[in-house]
Amino acid sequence: MEVSDARVGERVASVAASLESRIAELATDIRDLIQRDIPILGGDPALISLLGASVEENVVTVVHMLRHGIVTAHVEAPTAALEYARRLAQRDVPATALIRAYRVGQARFLRHCIDELLDQTPGDHVEGAGTQWMVEHVSDTLDRVVEQVVAAYESARERWVRNRSAVVTMRVKSVLAGANVDLVAAETTLGYRLLQRHLGVVLWVDSTASADRDPLERLGRVASALAVAAGSPRVPLFVPCDETSAWAWLAITPGAMLRRGEPQAVIAEREPAVSIALGEPASGVEGFRRTHQQALRAQSVALAAGPHHVPVTYFIDVAPVAMMCADIESVREWVKETLGALAIDSERNARLRETARVFLRTGGSYTSTADQLFLHRNTARYRVQKAEELRGRPFREGRLDVELALLACHWLGSAVLQYGPMTPEAPARVN
Repeated sequence: MEVSDARVGERVASVAASLESRIAELATDIRDLIQRDIPILGGDPALISLLGASVEENVVTVVHMLRHGIVTAHVEAPTAALEYARRLAQRDVPATALIRAYRVGQARFLRHCIDELLDQTPGDHVEGAGTQWMVEHVSDTLDRVVEQVVAAYESARERWVRNRSAVVTMRVKSVLAGANVDLVAAETTLGYRLLQRHLGVVLWVDSTASADRDPLERLGRVASALAVAAGSPRVPLFVPCDETSAWAWLAITPGAMLRRGEPQAVIAEREPAVSIALGEPASGVEGFRRTHQQALRAQSVALAAGPHHVPVTYFIDVAPVAMMCADIESVREWVKETLGALAIDSERNARLRETARVFLRTGGSYTSTADQLFLHRNTARYRVQKAEELRGRPFREGRLDVELALLACHWLGSAVLQYGPMTPEAPARVN
């Protein structure tokens, strides 16, 4: 808002110039008043210091605006003020307290402005005193009204979000349970189309990880980033499971595709502590259920592998292993019977198992194995031979079992491996 009367502008600038020399004094006065009237903002030395910085930067901003006729549209919130607001939010201080602090500070600052204006204006001060009284009392009234209105808003908003989240979760579980689906009602509640192609995703963070931020907020950001990476035109359906895990569905249109490597890139860039399990794209209500179940099975593999699991697990990579996770103890015994001493957990054996896994997957080609593992062909041959020696019989005997056992070792790691000394025939060194 610009001043149309030059005389008014000059008077305002004169008042601001006088206040400029007393900014530190004004800021201290306003800070002390805020602490007195709003006790919830006091008590923490770090917050009190930041409150002082916030008040002073705000006073400086307003005084400069008044003195130099700066248009309010060009004014930006000071850095200290923004940081103070963030700190209050992190400490669960209600927004009403912050809003009231600004109203208390505003009224006090205007009082200083009017006092200075009266000092610079000779004559009867009745009009000025009346203006000051109205400013203080109107500000105090609005302060109390706004506090109550904002409190009512926040309470209603919290109830609405909580209730809507519960309704969405209930509706999703109903669809997943195979109940008859009222498509119109379900899609209205979910804000998500069921008659389309879906990609099911399960996201979680380690419950022991640092909780400097809301885990569900972190998971929601990753889900949204995955939808963007997939070229999805719609926001994902995001459903919290508990405090550290959530389900999501991405809308996969004909032109959308989530390429290999993109989920890993998303979490590496945004949230390294987040893990992801993905199903295969599927269509319609049945596809909505199937891709989700696949993502859950992929997650079961990652969880069974323990804290050292890979951050991104695709169901298509672990489908056979996922079925084993229901009885890890039996799988461990079966792996031991199938692989013999090759199933003993050691770095040396891990290299032999990986070489053997790739060798069998490539149809028994030493050349392809060497290329994939960046080895010399003779090294690949040597490792396969030593792996067979540890097993105690050639891989061609029960080859399918060997492939599956090696796949289980690859994905589940120590969960299915054995602990104990190496057999006498084990190699002393593996190239």
